[in-house]
Amino acid sequence: MKYLLWLLKAAIFFALFAFALNNQQNATVNFLFGYALTLPLVLVILGSFALGAVLGVLVMVPRWWRQRRDAQVAQKQVRHVEQALATGAPRSEAPAEAPAPDLERHKTDPSLPIHYGP
Repeated sequence: MKYLLWLLKAAIFFALFAFALNNQQNATVNFLFGYALTLPLVLVILGSFALGAVLGVLVMVPRWWRQRRDAQVAQKQVRHVEQALATGAPRSEAPAEAPAPDLERHKTDPSLPIHYGP
């Protein structure tokens, strides 16, 4: 399996290397206010890809933080329920430090799953 991964990595490297060799002609990128930059075409394409990947990650960071916070709240609730069950306390006496889930967000955010039942 390790050799197959190395073979796949080598194939991707050689494909990108061939792409770079075939796109060495210069391309002019015009920015705002009359500023222009002339670079090899392969650098323009790879730079655009890198900028798009960075912007995509930056756009996803707030959602990742929110999901991480929600997971921490859920873990706290699980710990409280487990602690209550271990001590033999009724379920209604378990501490309710964590707020109830934001059900309104489910109506506007289609990426959140909807769970039915307990």
